[in-house]
Amino acid sequence: MAIALNYAARSDVGLGRTTNQDSGYAGPHLLVVADGMGGHAGGDVASSLAVGEMSVLDGESHGSDDAAEHLRHAIEASNEQLRHRVADEPDLAGMGTTVTAILRAGSRLVLAHIGDSRGYLLREGRLTQLTKDHSYVQSLIDEGRISPEEAERHPQRSVIMRVLTGRDDDEADVSVREAKPGDRYLLCSDGLSGVVSHDTIAETLASGLDPDTTCQRLVELALRGGGPDNITCLVADVVELGVGAAPSTTPQVVGAAAFHRPRRSSAAGTPAARAAALRAAAHDGDDSADDSEDDHDGTGRRPLTDRERRRRRVRWVAGPLLLVVLLAAGGLAAWRWSQQQYFVGADGGTVAIYQGLSQDVGPVRTSHVLESTTVQVADLPTTWARRVEARVTSNSLASARELVSNLEGFAAACRAATTPGTPTPGTPTAAPTDSPTTAPTTTTPAPSPSRTVAPEDCGGVG
Repeated sequence: MAIALNYAARSDVGLGRTTNQDSGYAGPHLLVVADGMGGHAGGDVASSLAVGEMSVLDGESHGSDDAAEHLRHAIEASNEQLRHRVADEPDLAGMGTTVTAILRAGSRLVLAHIGDSRGYLLREGRLTQLTKDHSYVQSLIDEGRISPEEAERHPQRSVIMRVLTGRDDDEADVSVREAKPGDRYLLCSDGLSGVVSHDTIAETLASGLDPDTTCQRLVELALRGGGPDNITCLVADVVELGVGAAPSTTPQVVGAAAFHRPRRSSAAGTPAARAAALRAAAHDGDDSADDSEDDHDGTGRRPLTDRERRRRRVRWVAGPLLLVVLLAAGGLAAWRWSQQQYFVGADGGTVAIYQGLSQDVGPVRTSHVLESTTVQVADLPTTWARRVEARVTSNSLASARELVSNLEGFAAACRAATTPGTPTPGTPTAAPTDSPTTAPTTTTPAPSPSRTVAPEDCGGVG
């Protein structure tokens, strides 16, 4: 029995963001949702690169046996693209993206997932979450420390442990499942799943509406819930070919990927490239002007009147002056905002709390030591010593102090573990608050109190 996908995609910037860092792609063989992170460090670039790299799979035939390998290789290639882009543009360091994708191969669907974007299956009226969030709160659920209901209200529910960042160890989970006519799949960013309840999503998917209307309803529900983040969702129905109208084979590209052209030459001529070109063409206006009044003086231009000359002189003066005022106001606002940022880093060989931005702007220092501590970086477990050296951001001074308190406990544990005859102290019990939009290389949850410290784990960065 031959099957096909009847699909639709929607993306919205939301009510709490000014830019859309989500990207989505829906085609006859491929569905992808990517949620970029990094703010001005390039979240939209990261998600667009991933979608652009993976879109080539939609233009190929995949056997059931090798589809999983094709999808895995495409994600690895996306990760490599991120690494190359950061090497070419160091200002993009710190960007990353989630990826949740489905590749169709005959009657089989291959699901790949990294991050906290989600994949769902509605089958016979029952909604099942197919993916497991690679997040801090999910690790707490797995350890039995909190319940799924508590996780929905946890202040660190957006801290992600695994995403694509260009590192060699960024690896996605891949699984294969059989598709059945009547199945309905949903891929979405956490701008939907973090706002709309599981039951409401299930009810909306089961309402019998077509995929496009269903996507629209889901976005509206997320906006009614406050829309604090970008919202992207893809809905795809598994249909039997030859029964009813044939589904569309025109790809849909939404979010940041619709406006960032993939740099990849291998994507040329694919459905994704054609869809991106169509979207770009729709936004390109006709800039041609009426030349009927030109060439009055033989130069190809109509001579200016005295009034037009005066207006032009005013614009020459007012334009730069307005620019200076805007730059000054923007600089002041940016400075005030930076003084509300905190991170934990190394000051020489000790741990310190800094006020300001965790990244300097060229030769300009954007932070200063606010509070020094006696915690030695060399006393920390190797993993945490490296994270402190890389700087761990916090969204408040209180959470930064809480992290330092936890690190003091780990330093004491390491000293006890590496000193014979010394009793092992208790490990810390609190978790610091981290930025929800920073990749795990710079923003890391607190040490887990359920973990012990082995001597071989200690030794600082050395």
